[in-house]
Amino acid sequence: MNKRVFGYEMTFLNKTAMAMVVASVAVSGCSSMQLGDTIYNGYVIDEQSLNLIPVGSSREQVALTMGTPSTTATFDHEVFYYISQKRERAVAFMKPRLVEQHVVAIYFGKDGTVERRANYTLQDGKVFDTISRTTPTGGRDLTFLQQLLSGGTGANSGASAARSMFQNMNSR
Repeated sequence: MNKRVFGYEMTFLNKTAMAMVVASVAVSGCSSMQLGDTIYNGYVIDEQSLNLIPVGSSREQVALTMGTPSTTATFDHEVFYYISQKRERAVAFMKPRLVEQHVVAIYFGKDGTVERRANYTLQDGKVFDTISRTTPTGGRDLTFLQQLLSGGTGANSGASAARSMFQNMNSR
């Protein structure tokens, strides 16, 4: 009888200990789950630094004061862009959504001096994607089936290859 009680007590203690371990892991997992997350990307805008580069400042002065720009444009005249974004997500595993964006643009004239400054926000226009590191291309991406069916009349097109294959099958 002692052996049986001892075995019963050990089984009961093992089950109780196991339940306590599972409960403590579950509780610790819940407490470490982050509810709400804010992610900042890019350049932190400093009003004092912006005030140090009035219209007429040189390109070098802008680079020394503001640092390296997030990106530049050199189509007509050179432009330095300093981009900052704020993203939020409700739970740590969800995809963050863009909440706030600031783009400070510093436009240079032909002589290499600051012509004007601008501060664009999310409401002013297009969203800059600073995270994906992909460059959009012109045209459109076609799936294999679309490429096969949309080909023109050329000898190398997928549609003409499919037509000739069907004609060969019908002629047999």
